[in-house]
Amino acid sequence: MLYPLLRPLLFRMDAETAHEHTLSMLDKAYSLHLTSLAVDAPTRRPVEAMGLTFPNAVGLAAGLDKNGEHIDALAALGFGFIEIGTITPRPQDGNPKPRLFRVPEHQGIINRMGFNNLGVDVLLDNVRRCRFKGVLGINIGKNAVTPIENAVDDYLICLDKVYAYASYVTVNISSPNTKNLRQLQQGDELARLLSQLKTRQQALADQHGRYVPLAVKIAPDLDDEQIVEIARLLTEHKIDGVIATNTTLSRAEIAGHPLQDEAGGLSGAPVRERATTLIRKLARELDGSLPIIGVGGILAGKDAVEKLQAGASLVQVYSGLIYRGPQLVSECTRAVAEELARRQ
Repeated sequence: MLYPLLRPLLFRMDAETAHEHTLSMLDKAYSLHLTSLAVDAPTRRPVEAMGLTFPNAVGLAAGLDKNGEHIDALAALGFGFIEIGTITPRPQDGNPKPRLFRVPEHQGIINRMGFNNLGVDVLLDNVRRCRFKGVLGINIGKNAVTPIENAVDDYLICLDKVYAYASYVTVNISSPNTKNLRQLQQGDELARLLSQLKTRQQALADQHGRYVPLAVKIAPDLDDEQIVEIARLLTEHKIDGVIATNTTLSRAEIAGHPLQDEAGGLSGAPVRERATTLIRKLARELDGSLPIIGVGGILAGKDAVEKLQAGASLVQVYSGLIYRGPQLVSECTRAVAEELARRQ
C-alpha cells in the first residue's frame, strides 16, 4: 500500500541508486516487523516441481538480490521461492555505470549490469546468516575474464560451493551482458556444458546424500530451431527445470524511444509477449518432460496466469516489482491459485 506513495520519489533517483535504497528500506521494515503494512498476505497454494514443494508458484527472479544480502526481508513479501545471484567464482564490478535504465512509458527496464557481485564465498556467508528455510535457488554464472571455452570451469566451481545451501541451482547461460555467454546456448557447446554439470551434480548428490535440482535459464531471442534443439538437450541430459526467459536484446517493442539504443537486456512489459510465445513453443517441445519457470513482463496477476496457460509450472517476477511494488506478489499468488483451482 505504501509503494505507490514512494515510487515517485524513487523514480527521481538514478535507477541503481533507487534499487539500493529500496532494498535498504525493505530490510529496515523487516527488522521493525512492519512488512505486513506494505503487502497483503499471499495466497498459499502448494505446487510440486523439480522434486520440490513450493508454498506458492510465484518466485523472485535472480538479479534483484545478487549477493543474498536481503533474503529474509524479500521472503517476508510472500514469495513461494527466492532466487539469488547471478554469482560468479570471483568478485567482479560488472560494467561501468550508468548501467540500469527505466523505460517508464513502456513499463520496461534496460540493464547491462554484467554480473556485478561480491563472489560466491560472500554470498554463502549471507546465506548461512539468513533465517529463511523456504525454497532457495542460487543462480550461477562465469566471470567476465574467464574465456568462453573455459566457462564450464566457473560453473563447476560455483556448483561445488553452493550445492549444500541451495534448494535448486540455476545455470545462467543467457545474460546478454557477459561477452559471448549466449554462445553456450548453442548445440554442441550446450551439450558439453550440460553433460559436465550433470556428472558433477550426481557426484555431489552422492557426496551430500541429497539431490539438488539443476535448472537452465535461457534467452527470449531464440528461433524455433534453437528452441527445438534446447528442448532436446535439456531432456536428453535430464536437466530438472528450465527458466524462460532472461532479458531481450530486441528493441522492437520500444522503437522510437530515446533509450532504444542503450546497450543491455530489456525486461518488463516489453518482453511479456516474446517470453510467453517462447514458453508456449518450449512447452510443446518438452511435452511435460521437465517443468518451466516462466519469467518476463509479469506486471499483474493476469500476466502470471498467462505464463501458466502457456505451459509454465511456476513464475518469477522482478521488473514488475519496480513498477507495481510488493503488492504485485500477493496479486499474483491469488490469481495463480485461482487458475490452479480452476483446473481441478
